[in-house]
Amino acid sequence: MFATTNQDTAVQLLEAVGLTAAEISGKLQALVNVDARYLKDLKINVTNSLAAATLTKKEAYLIGLSVAVNEKNVTLQQSFEKLALQEGANEKEVAEVISCTSLMNANNVYYRFRHFVNKEFYTSTPAGIRMSIMANPVVGKEFFELLSLVVSALNGCEMCVTSHEDALLKHGTEQQRVLDAVRLGAVLRSLVVLL
Repeated sequence: MFATTNQDTAVQLLEAVGLTAAEISGKLQALVNVDARYLKDLKINVTNSLAAATLTKKEAYLIGLSVAVNEKNVTLQQSFEKLALQEGANEKEVAEVISCTSLMNANNVYYRFRHFVNKEFYTSTPAGIRMSIMANPVVGKEFFELLSLVVSALNGCEMCVTSHEDALLKHGTEQQRVLDAVRLGAVLRSLVVLL
């Protein structure tokens, strides 16, 4: 009885992110096999985070795409790209989400280094990292900042997180939207661990 119920939960979890039962990984199957209570929690966390009132479905799926790219999960990347396109995203927006994720990875490493070392030379020298896509993003400045914040939180860059959160508040973004986006990123990362 447990295996069927847990199998259904695992399938529902995967379906929430556009995947199928055929994509149940060994790690997910291990949870199914032992009636792991966490499986139900994860399904609820993922479905609730994707349905946050402050995010449109398109935005939630684009954040999911960014997380999948950041975490190098090709299957989930393809799934979130498809879901985002179905919700009205276009190819330029998808490409910009991928570009934003790549740029934040460079910035997160660079600014974490500056923060960790905290020496005058490093903090006063210009970064020298070109970021022209931030000037007039296809997805809009506010959403670009939101994506940047989520990726920076995933990558643990305190300076970038602080900077992007501040920029979002200056754009008039509600703190609940910030929190919902970061929660979605965190929950999706926890899913990626099991895929």
